[in-house]
Amino acid sequence: MSTYVVMEPPLKGRGEVSDKAVFVRDRFAVFAFLVPPIWLLWHRLWIEAAFAFAAALALAALGEVAGFGVTGSLLSLLVSIFVGLEGPALRIAALRRRGWREWGAVEADDISDAEIRYLTQAASGETAEAEDIARPVAVASPHALSRPAPALGLVQYPGKA
Repeated sequence: MSTYVVMEPPLKGRGEVSDKAVFVRDRFAVFAFLVPPIWLLWHRLWIEAAFAFAAALALAALGEVAGFGVTGSLLSLLVSIFVGLEGPALRIAALRRRGWREWGAVEADDISDAEIRYLTQAASGETAEAEDIARPVAVASPHALSRPAPALGLVQYPGKA
């Protein structure tokens, strides 16, 4: 089973199920690892693609100029690992910047099952409370948090605690 983060388009009415929702699989992206700039461009992450290309190029050039040889090229592999691990999170962040909102997370075997589960849950009114997560909470003590905070760039899924 995989976890899919469901992103709904902007200007959607309350209680209305969107057929244009985007499902982002939260896992290591193999194609993003193999060719980071192309994967980023495919998902319209223009600035991230430019940074990934520049970083890989700079690390490879640094290795050649400084005389590190193969080590410099292996350093550029770090860019690929980063994009492979954080690619889905970068995609979700870009959608948020464009006004999309997180509906929640759906666990399914494949994308078609995820769509069916989303449509079933959204039509029955089982929506994730994304607004509750975005609202700041006054905390009396550090142990009084109702929801765990995101850690080290991992995706925080909206939902009930």
